[in-house]
Amino acid sequence: MMFRELYPFVEDSFSRFPSQSNIYGLCQAGEQELLAATLKGKVVSFTYQELQHKIRPVAKEVQFTYIPVDAEIVSIDAFNKSPPKRGLVVGITFIKDSGDKATPFLNIYCDYEPGSEFNLESIAQSCLNLELQFTPFQLYHTEVQQSGDGGETVFLLSGHDQRIHLYKENASLHQFEEQPVERLFPELQQLPSNVLWLDMLSVAGGRRLSAFGCQNGCVGLALVDQSGPEVLQSWQVQLDSPISTVRLFPLTCQPEPQKPGGEKSLEEESYHLLVTSTIEMAVVYRDVQEHGLSHSTCLSESDQWDAVLCALVIDLDFDGQKEVLLGTYGQELLCYKFQPAGSRRDGHFQLVWRRSFKSPLLSIIYLDLTGDGLKELAVLTLKGLHILQHSLTSTADLVLERLNRRVSVLTVHADLESAKTQDTEVDDVAILKESTVHTLSELSV
Repeated sequence: MMFRELYPFVEDSFSRFPSQSNIYGLCQAGEQELLAATLKGKVVSFTYQELQHKIRPVAKEVQFTYIPVDAEIVSIDAFNKSPPKRGLVVGITFIKDSGDKATPFLNIYCDYEPGSEFNLESIAQSCLNLELQFTPFQLYHTEVQQSGDGGETVFLLSGHDQRIHLYKENASLHQFEEQPVERLFPELQQLPSNVLWLDMLSVAGGRRLSAFGCQNGCVGLALVDQSGPEVLQSWQVQLDSPISTVRLFPLTCQPEPQKPGGEKSLEEESYHLLVTSTIEMAVVYRDVQEHGLSHSTCLSESDQWDAVLCALVIDLDFDGQKEVLLGTYGQELLCYKFQPAGSRRDGHFQLVWRRSFKSPLLSIIYLDLTGDGLKELAVLTLKGLHILQHSLTSTADLVLERLNRRVSVLTVHADLESAKTQDTEVDDVAILKESTVHTLSELSV
């Protein structure tokens, strides 16, 4: 049974787009801006700005150069360069239809002029145009750690040639260039099929987890030592339909009751893999570093609203535990929460609420658009972009509840400290009295 009061959002705005987008068509650009790409070659920037003393949503088209009017945009992504480098980088893949044949391209936009590194209007005019020999799919970015050089963020682009292509900045030439993917990502060689979705996560010990989902239903996972780089372990599992998303995420296990002898058990953080496909139920593979892809939990009812096209794992209710969000072609946004049972590693994900939209959901991003410290949920549908905000009333109630709880704890702590101080003072007086009596008796003698 769904309780409407569990749904934490109110819709703040909706921006209709001139043409539809796709599952690769939304990305975050900087801290407080979104870029949405439509199939007909248009890119829309979405921000909140102060207008007439109020914070209002503003959607405007950005004129990126070297995108023909007859182009169809396939994917878009953006990132801020890893320190000490500065600047915003935007990547856009598109297909230009020349009548007799369709030609795919990757455009990478980056402005090296001091003062313009984060100016989107300037960046949109500084383009590196690369013709591709394959049909592009997802454009993804990740940071790689190189010994002695610190971190560097790179683009990874999957294609219909059953390969992942790496694009890395050549600082001396002030441009990006393709490099052999095996140099930095040995786990992305000899792929079993076209990769539709890729995700990576850095873990302790200079390692990373890499996951990919393929068109033929294959899911791959690898644990990699980044200093080599060297593949330490790898796993694969075969599902029955194309994989729409894969998401790696940490989940903190609740501590067990205090052990005998007063020894406290620490909370343990383990890593899990969410996999969604076009026909089957969504699946979470539990504790993948320990068990690979052998321990799985299905998300019940996730196959009831057509294909799941997008997914996100975030803490929506501010309790420190992440929830799973799924967006479906059947126009539903589903939220699942982990319910522990028995030992710390048992349990299941329970559907706690769902919300209906008027068109299929393509992509979801959680970010602070308004700059008030409270994140918004951006939902890209076939018709446009919805911005959902947390209910300020319920959020304020939660803040007051947490503050009251904190005050209570501090008050109890202060009372205990005060009691200790009083006990100490009584003991000091007793010692002083005893010392005085002893001294007087000695004097009398």
